[in-house]
Amino acid sequence: MSVLHMSSEIANIWVGASGQGFSLIALFERADWVVKLIMIMLAFASIWSWAIIIDKTIQFYLLKKRASNFEETFWSGRTLDELAKGLAGDVRDPMGRVFTAAMREFRESEGNPRKNDIEGTRQRIDRVMGLVVNRELAKAERGMTVLATVGSASVFIGLLGTVWGIINTFRAIDQAKDVNIVLVIPGITEALFATALGLVAAIPAVIFYNKFSTDLDRYAGRLYGYVDELSAILSRKIGKGG
Repeated sequence: MSVLHMSSEIANIWVGASGQGFSLIALFERADWVVKLIMIMLAFASIWSWAIIIDKTIQFYLLKKRASNFEETFWSGRTLDELAKGLAGDVRDPMGRVFTAAMREFRESEGNPRKNDIEGTRQRIDRVMGLVVNRELAKAERGMTVLATVGSASVFIGLLGTVWGIINTFRAIDQAKDVNIVLVIPGITEALFATALGLVAAIPAVIFYNKFSTDLDRYAGRLYGYVDELSAILSRKIGKGG
């Protein structure tokens, strides 16, 4: 068979099969049940990762915006007591929660009979702020593990579907006792479709995981920087006796 004749035959097969077709639905319907299960898993993983991506995008936007607003308020020249009164009952920003927890511990230490325990007071305030920071960063980190898992596993799951589909194609060729391109093209296409779904799920997950990891590191640095500044302010206040 000449190359020209083979190319013509492949074109005819593709045009004829596309009538049945090569749409996503048709590829799914013709696939083996194992490949179907893999396709469903990858589609679910993609939807789940995009839901997390949208949620984390909104979350980090709000964190940055609220942090900027809080820092502007904090450095506006008001006293710590005035800030504490202004934040009462409306603490949506992690920095605000750190400040509230630190001021609560500071006031409780003022009423402590061991009022001269300056170093102990400083350590307790730092410990309380550290606990709040860790809790807030843990909240900001939620969903990152899912993105990392989807980004790393989806490609291999899709590849498994491809390998399984190719094995089925070879089995069909063996049963037909004929290496007919009509048997090969649809089977290979369905098999490769699983890998394509794996890439569609993995690529956005990896990209946004890296982006959110960078955003989280920057926000953590900003939050720890604020903790250091507040710790220094409260230490001076404690040293002066309140």
